[in-house]
Amino acid sequence: MRQKYRICRMQKKRKLNIKEYAVVEKDTKNVDSSMLRDDHFDLICEQNYDEDAIVRAAGEGCDEMIEALRTTNLFPIAPYAAKIAESVIDISKGAEDRCVELFFDDNELLVVEIPVD
Repeated sequence: MRQKYRICRMQKKRKLNIKEYAVVEKDTKNVDSSMLRDDHFDLICEQNYDEDAIVRAAGEGCDEMIEALRTTNLFPIAPYAAKIAESVIDISKGAEDRCVELFFDDNELLVVEIPVD
């Protein structure tokens, strides 16, 4: 599955917003990831977080941030959660509104174990 997460810090509203999108159309299966457009992605989850809770978790590190970000609806796998947490920590350091977008392709996670003779 190919997914992207749009993470936006809205300082004036005192919140962090994360939107999770995924490519769900079968006709895009053979489309190279670099050729995907925004309209290939469907919104599958949107989650808002209180700014104070995010700043507090950012000060405690990546593991605490992952715990703060995971919800019943938004529960990315560990490698994705770590990258999302790192990005949230990074954007929470500044005083301005910022958005970042992360793209993940499950094909990049495939690991083949080769037996040792």
